[in-house]
Amino acid sequence: MNEINILILSAGRRVELVQCFQKAAKKLGLKSNIVAGDCSDTAPALYFADRTYKLPRIIIERNYIDAIIDACNQENISLIVPTIDTDLLLLAENKSIIEEKTNAKVLISNYEVVEVCRDKINTQKFLEENSFGIPKMYTDEEIENGDLQFPLFIKPKSGSSSINTFKVNNISELNIYKDIVKDPIIQDFMEGEEFTVDVFLDFDSNIISIVPRLRIATRSGEISKGKIIRDREIIDDVTKLMKVFKPIGHITVQLMKTNKGIEYIEINPRFGGGAPMSIMSGADSCENLFRLLMGEKLEYNENYKDNLTFLRFDSSICLDENRELMK
Repeated sequence: MNEINILILSAGRRVELVQCFQKAAKKLGLKSNIVAGDCSDTAPALYFADRTYKLPRIIIERNYIDAIIDACNQENISLIVPTIDTDLLLLAENKSIIEEKTNAKVLISNYEVVEVCRDKINTQKFLEENSFGIPKMYTDEEIENGDLQFPLFIKPKSGSSSINTFKVNNISELNIYKDIVKDPIIQDFMEGEEFTVDVFLDFDSNIISIVPRLRIATRSGEISKGKIIRDREIIDDVTKLMKVFKPIGHITVQLMKTNKGIEYIEINPRFGGGAPMSIMSGADSCENLFRLLMGEKLEYNENYKDNLTFLRFDSSICLDENRELMK
């Protein structure tokens, strides 16, 4: 393959991810353009990418898929990388159409896998049916009868980025939050150490790397301070989960180590915002993707550095009146 170009959808603030792909291509000596696609011309990642492509808002759906196909054909794209939850079901549903009409692979798991991830009730059922730890979810009948054990946790069925998620200490708080949260899920509140686990699997769902990251601090649901910890209990449990679940690509798993053991919070079948931490520790999902596209066979490894602490921060860029980057 002479050129391997990557299209990052909804690139937004994913500057680090763009740079990780660029570094991986340079390391491998590849000719590659990292193309940032977004509906806004003020998305910061656009100004760090090799090329950019204006995409419509996803709510236009069919137009959105057509625009992705056009972008792939115009930019000679080899791989499409989603970054936000709202893209996932639509991409999974249209994966075969996109791949038939372009030379690109879509980095998305099977529709059934994405469907489990995008609906928290589906996630709960899947984990329960396969005997993985998860906090108890209360039925409408149990809530109505007051058969509850506080503190509780309430979150939207299809939410993301920790929006409208609350700890609930008593019945009066529960009644208030039930009016705020659309299609709420009410669970036992978990206490313990929270981890994000970056998993990379090849296109046949073989596990290549599993990197647990302790969430030291978060902001708007995304990790701002984290520490790589090679926790064997987490690695073994997530390995079992992935072998049953069979996603592909970079997967972000959130869980907590509680006094009951490992309990899962959610599974996101995409690059999470903190993925560059694991990539920079040595579990380079971007390099892995390039190698897979080059036809290489990868094996499971733990070739990443342990006990690294990452502190993330904001940075600014300046645009002139023509929306050109000022240097």
